[in-house]
Amino acid sequence: MRPATVYANLDTAEHQQLIDRLHGPWREPMRALMVLLSAYGWDPADIAGLLCLHPGTVRRWINRYGGEGLPGLPDRARSGRPRLGPARLGQRIAALLSDPGAWTTGRIWRALQRPALSLRTMYRRIREHAQWRRPRHVAKSCPDHDRIVAGIRTHIADLPPGSVVVAEDETHLSWLAVIRACWTLPGLRHLIPTPGSNVRRSIFGAVNMLTGQWHYHIAVKAVSEVFCYFLQLLEDAYPDAPVIAVICDNGTIHHSGYTRTWLTGHPRVRVIEGATYSPQDNPTERMWAALKRAIANTATDTINHRIRQAHRFFRDRTPQQNLTTCAPWSSPWLPDSYAQKIWQPA
Repeated sequence: MRPATVYANLDTAEHQQLIDRLHGPWREPMRALMVLLSAYGWDPADIAGLLCLHPGTVRRWINRYGGEGLPGLPDRARSGRPRLGPARLGQRIAALLSDPGAWTTGRIWRALQRPALSLRTMYRRIREHAQWRRPRHVAKSCPDHDRIVAGIRTHIADLPPGSVVVAEDETHLSWLAVIRACWTLPGLRHLIPTPGSNVRRSIFGAVNMLTGQWHYHIAVKAVSEVFCYFLQLLEDAYPDAPVIAVICDNGTIHHSGYTRTWLTGHPRVRVIEGATYSPQDNPTERMWAALKRAIANTATDTINHRIRQAHRFFRDRTPQQNLTTCAPWSSPWLPDSYAQKIWQPA
């Protein structure tokens, strides 16, 4: 059975904390409470005694509500004391930060000829015009990007029926754990052990631009011989395709003498190099990003355990998931007619 009455048990400190909240961040709801208590017939003196206020304060807010309604309860704009610093300080800060640099509060203060402000006040003025964030690397632009991409689209459109188009790329798999920001409990910071010396392996990967089929090979080092071995795996995977077009970047192993000699003996395989400094064109880059997110913040005992993580990641994915991750239809390499077909299996 529930008790007939319930009373709050507050000590002096807790009572003072509640009053401080009513006089601070909760002051607008407190003013609304004054109006409600007055509507129920409470005298301003009684309301003031309940809320630890002066009766004149209660009468002022009740009168303001009577004249302005709810919009009259928030604080009005106040003039306050003049702001510290030159009048054009904000414009000077914005002009200074328009150029990249390792800008900190102290460096900005010195670059502005040391205005008569404390560093804390300077920090507040900077926050009005800027935010603390990391710059982002961007790849160089290729002057012939549009011409090269148009040539790739024409090449793909002219392939004989039944040809296969794959996007190929390489990345490195490190024993040293990849670190990513994540949710953690307050006061807890996870510690990820590092190996004594880092070990890396190379991964060759290719996604079928139409079906989402994923092909990969892990090697000790990315060299021409291994690249040609991976091309042989692709050729064996599509024995009935008249042409296997492999679109990749401009890595040295893609056009080395060893690779050109190998391609001469395998006419079904065509290696097409994209524009330089254009990793955003390659759908396989998104698969590498997904892999590194999946294994981030995990420490392994050996590099072989790290390789098993990669095998498990690729094994558990379906072609539909690969299409969703790589989004090959967004690549400028594909002609419009080819992109229309690719939406169907996706």
